[in-house]
Amino acid sequence: MARGETGAGTPGRWARARAWWLRALRHEGTERLTLLWTGKAALAATLAWTVAHVLLDARSPAFAPFSAVTTMYVTVYRSLVQSLRYLVAVTLGVAVQAALGFLAGPDVLTFAIVAVVALVIGRTGLLGDQGPQVATAAFFAFSTYVAAADHADRVAQLGQIVLLVLIGCAIGTAVNLAVAPPLRYRSAEHGVRVLARTLYELTSDMYPALRDGVLEAEDTGRWRERSSWSGGFVAQARADLDIARESVPFNPRRLLRRNRGHGGFQGYASVLDALERTLHQFASLARSLDQWREAENDYSYRRFLDRYAAFLEAVSESARELAVLDESTLPAHTDRLAGLAATARLRLAEVAEEAALRRLPLADPTRPYGVLVVEANRLMEEVQYTGDVLRGLLPR
Repeated sequence: MARGETGAGTPGRWARARAWWLRALRHEGTERLTLLWTGKAALAATLAWTVAHVLLDARSPAFAPFSAVTTMYVTVYRSLVQSLRYLVAVTLGVAVQAALGFLAGPDVLTFAIVAVVALVIGRTGLLGDQGPQVATAAFFAFSTYVAAADHADRVAQLGQIVLLVLIGCAIGTAVNLAVAPPLRYRSAEHGVRVLARTLYELTSDMYPALRDGVLEAEDTGRWRERSSWSGGFVAQARADLDIARESVPFNPRRLLRRNRGHGGFQGYASVLDALERTLHQFASLARSLDQWREAENDYSYRRFLDRYAAFLEAVSESARELAVLDESTLPAHTDRLAGLAATARLRLAEVAEEAALRRLPLADPTRPYGVLVVEANRLMEEVQYTGDVLRGLLPR
């Protein structure tokens, strides 16, 4: 049976692998970025190994390609910063070992002292993610120190470690800069799309139930649970925006005509802020609806809920438009968002009119109407604000 299962699973694995390669070759995305990073890292490692082993005939040439791969990050800016930190970390590790090794000799007690000092330096946080490399470099330096024949050889080998790391960092950064340097403008758009899609899925599930006028505990509990997940999506969206911003400094591709004049990062940040506030408002709505139960499920104000559902549908359509945001077609998006905002404003007026006509108990904390009306006005402000921000990104 196990053999049959293995054979049956092989075609599926081949199909998934083929689909992965097709996506990498045909479309921009995670697969292509992974493929590009692998190729660039392999090129940098090979060049570093060639310099260290063939040209310098180093005793430990692996330091160079390891350093080259270590400094290959998703942005040129991060590669430069992390290369400098990595080089400083390695230099500190080697210096700690050299100072203590030459003073106390190559014995176990010296190694213990080197380990403590290097680990403490690494934990200070001054070198960020590269802090642990202080101890790693110190350990490798100690092994090199022990294996060396005399003091002169030890000094030469320890200096060579720093030189190899410098060569690896320089080659890794140069390859990342020269070969298709990552320019992640679209990461900002992706962050907006992620939050907009989350909002669209929530609203498109909510407004039909409100229109039917029957809110089951299962539905309201699901809305409340899904609203609680939004924090993770917000964090991911902000990380995408940070990567987009970080990809610009020191990147030669920003000078290309099609990439000039990009001033949308602040605009996208404002849109993300608006979407985050909107998701918090829907969390408040979901919580109020989940806590509310009418006697015998008799909803006295179904016409109000129907009007409110129409308003949420307009908000949902705005979210769906943002979920396919593309800078290349931004004018069309802003025009559609303006039309959807106008529709939402009309629906909001109908909600307010119905609330006044029915004399809803807006001040009653045991019923959700007051929260619904307040949040509707806030949602309208965010819809209008988002459209205005995106319109401000259009070229003048």
